[in-house]
Amino acid sequence: MLTHLSIANYAIADQIDLDFDPGMSVITGETGAGKSITLDALGLALGDRADSKAVKKGADKAEIYAGFDITNNPVARSWLEQQDALQGNELLLRRVIHADGKSRAYINGKPATLQDLKTLGGSLIDIHGQHDHQSLLKRDTQRKLLDQYAGTGELCEKVAAAVRDRRQLQQQIEELRNQDQEHTARIQLLRYQIEELEKLGPGQGDVRQLEAEQKTLANAESILASSHQALQLCNAEDAGASHSVSRACRLLQQLPERNEALQEALQLLQSAHIQLEEAEQLLQRHVSSFEVDPLRLQEVEQSLSQIYQIARKHRIQPCELPQLTEALQRELDSLDGGDEKLELLDQRLAKLDGELQQHAALLRRKRSGAATRLAKAVNKLLKDLCMQHCRFELLLTPLGEIASCGLESPELRVSTNPDQDPQPLAKVASGGELSRIGLAIQVATSDTNDRPTLVFDEVDAGIGGGVAEVVGTLLRQLGEKCQVLCVTHLAQVACQGHHHFVVAKEARRKSVSTAVLRLQPDDKVAEIARMLGGIAITDQTRAHAREMLETRH
Repeated sequence: MLTHLSIANYAIADQIDLDFDPGMSVITGETGAGKSITLDALGLALGDRADSKAVKKGADKAEIYAGFDITNNPVARSWLEQQDALQGNELLLRRVIHADGKSRAYINGKPATLQDLKTLGGSLIDIHGQHDHQSLLKRDTQRKLLDQYAGTGELCEKVAAAVRDRRQLQQQIEELRNQDQEHTARIQLLRYQIEELEKLGPGQGDVRQLEAEQKTLANAESILASSHQALQLCNAEDAGASHSVSRACRLLQQLPERNEALQEALQLLQSAHIQLEEAEQLLQRHVSSFEVDPLRLQEVEQSLSQIYQIARKHRIQPCELPQLTEALQRELDSLDGGDEKLELLDQRLAKLDGELQQHAALLRRKRSGAATRLAKAVNKLLKDLCMQHCRFELLLTPLGEIASCGLESPELRVSTNPDQDPQPLAKVASGGELSRIGLAIQVATSDTNDRPTLVFDEVDAGIGGGVAEVVGTLLRQLGEKCQVLCVTHLAQVACQGHHHFVVAKEARRKSVSTAVLRLQPDDKVAEIARMLGGIAITDQTRAHAREMLETRH
């Protein structure tokens, strides 16, 4: 709810500071005293456009601060959290208008746009009167009001969620169908590429092994010749390395005495002899099994050439071909299931359509019943407000297809004359009539409406007597459930307020200024008496005022 409003150098006001409490607050004052300044300044804090004329003459800028308690306002808290601007349970809106017409807006000290103020303000205050930002004239607000009255909030969320899911499914199905030709061409290309890679054989990944084999086969003759020569050097009968080492071992073994050096030398020679014998065996096996195979050399070189060529075509290293084959196969497997995916998506869409139709039909029935009940309640209140020729209805306009709001778009309509068909609420010409219609709607929906603060301007235009008393009673009734601010000219309305503010114009030598004072109980009697009696205030007038305050409903 609104807790504080500070106005500096705005219009003819130097400085106004107001603290507001729960309940019904009335604002009264002489005609021309500046009662509209308070509401106009509040409108600027909520995002109304301003110009340089808003700045008091002689001042550089006008500043407006509006403070709110958002403890029980989850919509506002959620919005502030999304903007990273939540600061506990308090909210401060600030608007600065410079003399050159430029303006700045702030939310909890952070720069903001006018649209931010309007969006956030929509969850804080609802103004009824001749104001462009009156939310009750907006179709979205009207739909939300009906759904809150009908208790269909959860059902609305189900319909909206189903519509979003349906839209996403339709998009997926359309994309799959539109990609059919491209899809088929891609499958054919993948199959060709995989077949080409598989023709390389299982050895495509061991390129290093093939390259090593190719070098061996290309140098086979020289390798074989060198192997034979090495074998001869090892095992020649007279001059072979193995024979020579063996003789040396026998000579040392035949010595009658061996010192430490000779013993160590003998051990090394014996070890060398064993290794030479093993080397001979290895060379013998190699020479026996090694073949010079020109056909195998040609085959290996051909395989390597194919591997290098395909690797260049895919712009990768030859050793990366196995990974490429796996990746292409995975993509092919995923594309091959396209028809099955499309069939599954169609089945899901059909099931979702059935659920959506069921939810939307139930929502329409609940809305229809609530619209009838709400219209009956509002029309009864309008008669009490001396608008017996006014007819209120809630029209449910069918939509061509199910939208996020359902099968229909609710719209508030009113006829102010017996021979006139109901028209959209936004086309009602009289500001006073519009305020009273808004009052009737707010009273009828007071148990379900979540707007914490309601403002009524000119709600008493064109009425008086008992009707004015009814208006005051209804406003006080609303004030028991939410915060109500009301600008009024009628004592019957003013006396119903829980709190009373009076606007007075102070004349100075070269200028005038507006001040707003909060009245105490004794001061309320004097102000009600002024509203009843005009210039001449008598004891009888004061007694009447006191009686009205004591006997108010």
